[in-house]
Amino acid sequence: MLKAHGYAAYDAKSPLSTFTFERREPGPQDVQIEILYCGVCHTDVHQARDEWGGSVFPMVPGHEIVGRVVKVGSEVTAFKAGDLAGVGCMVDSCRTCPECQEGLEQYCDHTVYTYNSSDQHTGKVTYGGYSNLIVVDQYFVLRISEKLNLAAAAPLLCAGITTYSPLRHWKVSKGQKVGVVGLGGLGHMGVKFAKAFGAHVVLFTTSPGKVEDAKRLGADEVVISKNPDEMKQHALSFDFILNTVAAPHDLDQFLALLKRDGAMCLVGVPDQPHPSPNVGSLIFKRRKLGGSLIGGIPETQEMLDFCAEHGIVSDIEMIAMDRIDEAYDRMVKSDVKYRFVIDMSTLPKD
Repeated sequence: MLKAHGYAAYDAKSPLSTFTFERREPGPQDVQIEILYCGVCHTDVHQARDEWGGSVFPMVPGHEIVGRVVKVGSEVTAFKAGDLAGVGCMVDSCRTCPECQEGLEQYCDHTVYTYNSSDQHTGKVTYGGYSNLIVVDQYFVLRISEKLNLAAAAPLLCAGITTYSPLRHWKVSKGQKVGVVGLGGLGHMGVKFAKAFGAHVVLFTTSPGKVEDAKRLGADEVVISKNPDEMKQHALSFDFILNTVAAPHDLDQFLALLKRDGAMCLVGVPDQPHPSPNVGSLIFKRRKLGGSLIGGIPETQEMLDFCAEHGIVSDIEMIAMDRIDEAYDRMVKSDVKYRFVIDMSTLPKD
């Protein structure tokens, strides 16, 4: 076994602190990665503070992982020592169900998540990217282009694919009018991708102070969603709306902006249910309300390659490992533009 160093939540209330644990030795299909940067997702907060229930402690969060390959198994063909590599939200799945066969491993009923999940190899809980190294089956390792800023690429492994996948699934393209609700870690990536796909992008926010930033990121228009007059001006005009807000809110105000056959996709997971939407709003314009979960491995690689081609990365704030609790508190207050990334060289060894 490999000795690993990390930062862990020992319970739902205490600050995170140093943690020493074991990783498996690389098997024939495995890739061992030295972790250089790890993004901080709001899911980390929910899990570390057991806000969704089911958290297993001690927990090493982190599923936006980038680093450099240091060792590969004898049957690995896609990677070699020295390559840049990434690991997202999944490290295994059943490989045989229809979802896996279609490259949609995120919808497999036996997905193994990067942390707080059961490791099929060891029978133990998985530990994530707030650590110095990780060992993952080659299929679940992503290639990272040398063209990308490595630290700013880390959030692409969750925030990036979470917004890229629904935009691709609903075939967002040039000439369409697309809304993005919320300008946070997910929303700022949604704006960048929708703009890169050629859409006319409208950002919805409750914060007037975010108007200029939204335009800098690529929004063609910004609407203050708590202003009814501004909202009415966009009635029946959107082809697609990507709703990234992770707090319960009124969905009807956005459904009313969709054209006939328009769709709104939810990617934020609130800790309480949204108010039920008006069914008539869906029926009378044949609108669709759906959801989306990250993306499969093939689509995630497609997204990373698209980002390398178009120079797309996240806007980040780099932090040292010992500032993680402060970062969690700031994330809860939406006080980050727009993703924290941990410099893993700051990880204490003990």
